[in-house]
Amino acid sequence: MINPQAKLSAEEVRQLGREFDSKSALEILRWTLDRYHPQIALASSFGAEDVVVIDLMAKVVEKPRVFTLDTGRLHQETYDVMEWIRERYRIPIEVYFPNSGAVENMVREHGLNLFYHSIEARKMCCGIRKVEPLGRALGSLRGWITGLRREQSVTRGDVAAVEFDADHGGIVKVNPIIRWTRDEVWDHIKSNKIPYNALHDRGYPSIGCAPCTRAVQPGEDERAGRWWWERPDLKECGLHVKAKPAKS
Repeated sequence: MINPQAKLSAEEVRQLGREFDSKSALEILRWTLDRYHPQIALASSFGAEDVVVIDLMAKVVEKPRVFTLDTGRLHQETYDVMEWIRERYRIPIEVYFPNSGAVENMVREHGLNLFYHSIEARKMCCGIRKVEPLGRALGSLRGWITGLRREQSVTRGDVAAVEFDADHGGIVKVNPIIRWTRDEVWDHIKSNKIPYNALHDRGYPSIGCAPCTRAVQPGEDERAGRWWWERPDLKECGLHVKAKPAKS
């Protein structure tokens, strides 16, 4: 029998990823929370996928852990749904903010809207406002949960249900709704009367920081409204991008 406190190797996690690819979201979350709760948490931006995962987690444990990264540039509608979720499920939301000194220096040197100037500047902003706080959030955890789906974008097509996160100390990263379609997400929200971000009803399928998110047009990709001035294969903020191994 595997010791539930033992750290899984990269190969063991890859094997789980293959096994769990055919399992339901609830089955994946039961295994995950039985093994890791309370040392695992959902990283939530409070989009449609994340509120679904919160609802599913609440069916498995009474007090699922949820954290969010408050970049300082979020929509008011995102704060609204955070409060609705907190009240509906009676759970605290663990909020992580960027380092104020780093933000001040960045804005002082590059301007408030530096992300429009170049991909490098946009990634700098995401790094300070999102990636660094994520590292702090994950520092005391044995794993994290996401609402990623393969259907969302070309950058997520090969994501597994369970992954080995070498970039954060070899913890597990669990993506329970990875095979869900957009219709399945919304069917679950409607049938369970889950609070959701009001911007979804205004043409925003994917919601991030206010200056970097717009509504999409009919027929556009789900994430077309995120960093719309960039190529689709570059549209990640860094939270879900695996570091490339150094060249020898």
